[in-house]
Amino acid sequence: MEKKTALVTGGSRGIGRATALELASRGMNVAVVFAGNAESAAETVRQLKTIGAKAQAYQCDVADLTAVKTTAQRILEDFGSVDVLVNNAGVTRDSLLLSAKEADWDRVLGVSLKGAFHMTQALYRHFMKKRAGRIINVSSIVGLHGNAGQAGYAAAKAGIIGFTKSVAKELAGRGVTCNAVAPGFIQSDMTNAMPEKARDAAVATIPMGRPGLPEDVAKAVAFLAGEDAAYITGVVLRVDGGLGM
Repeated sequence: MEKKTALVTGGSRGIGRATALELASRGMNVAVVFAGNAESAAETVRQLKTIGAKAQAYQCDVADLTAVKTTAQRILEDFGSVDVLVNNAGVTRDSLLLSAKEADWDRVLGVSLKGAFHMTQALYRHFMKKRAGRIINVSSIVGLHGNAGQAGYAAAKAGIIGFTKSVAKELAGRGVTCNAVAPGFIQSDMTNAMPEKARDAAVATIPMGRPGLPEDVAKAVAFLAGEDAAYITGVVLRVDGGLGM
């Protein structure tokens, strides 16, 4: 059987890299889409090839529709098909609403929400013709509950949830599922850079008593991408150690 191919945006590090590696460990080839860190993307590709996957990195700003269309076409030509789309790319520009800059708001929604729209639309006809496919969008518990100082990010991640449910309804009849994962406080470069007291305070609010790992999210994505999730669509799966209860 031909190997399936996954396309992971924001795949050069963090949750994106962990997801790419998890999908590769389950037998998939992976197209890694990244915005700017070519060195990190190359390292992800190296690790993927070590596992035995066909892998290639593609630099693309997902907020740019023309760039997304071009990149999606290149990936289809290079891999022959896309079976799993993981819309993971996102950015933050945190500040209280009073001092928020419009350019920062536009950038956060452009990458985190509009980017998912762009990539999904670019592959929409491909999935319809295949009458099969998995789309997994990375939201956040911030999109479910909000967070002070993150109005733009929360709006984008809440938008992802509405987007997910709408696409799920559109494509269900074609055998294509669309689901979302909503990570909580996940260990990352950003959280590791937090002051120790602030980080400890955040962890203290998690019922399971620890931050999540990128691999925790990756395994949830891989489940939704697999055959065991064939009858699951329009779902938001929290991966948060109970934080959102």
